[in-house]
Amino acid sequence: MTENIHKFNEARQVLAEHGVATARLRVETFEIQDDSIENVAKATITEVTEKCSLPVIVEDSGLFVERLNGFPGPYSSYVYRTIGTKGLLQLMKNVMNRDAYFHSVVAFSSSREILKCFHGRTEGKISFKTHGTHGFGFDPIFEHPASSGKTFAEMTLMEKNKHSHRAKALGKFARWYTAPLQRRF
Repeated sequence: MTENIHKFNEARQVLAEHGVATARLRVETFEIQDDSIENVAKATITEVTEKCSLPVIVEDSGLFVERLNGFPGPYSSYVYRTIGTKGLLQLMKNVMNRDAYFHSVVAFSSSREILKCFHGRTEGKISFKTHGTHGFGFDPIFEHPASSGKTFAEMTLMEKNKHSHRAKALGKFARWYTAPLQRRF
């Protein structure tokens, strides 16, 4: 479940590679604010599971910048909406340590199965200016080292999914979900 069509398209592609079919579900929820993206994902999945009887996944993620003590972290969506990539680059002006990472949590639950979380993390750096036209959010300023310094916004969706935090978490979920039932718990 996500309001973000870009996240859904990334998830659909990763899950399809594992033979997991997806559909976009729109359920109105209250997103808590918390210093932990796992807590945000757990609260959302709990509320969604109470409102419907389908197996559901929820993904929450954040950009954590080392020099900014992990900011914006779980508040990345709000920070992006308010100051955007330009504002974050301004905060990083004259900062040489540009280490950062994206962290994703995929939470799964259904009326029959317990809540389970899967994590994915991707290390990188904050660029000095925006690059690329693909992706969304902070993708234009997040450089991935294994891609010769390309930002996520300079990659195709297939390239990004080879490295992204979201793809890693979704891959872990998909492998667990498609495993024989006796191995899942």
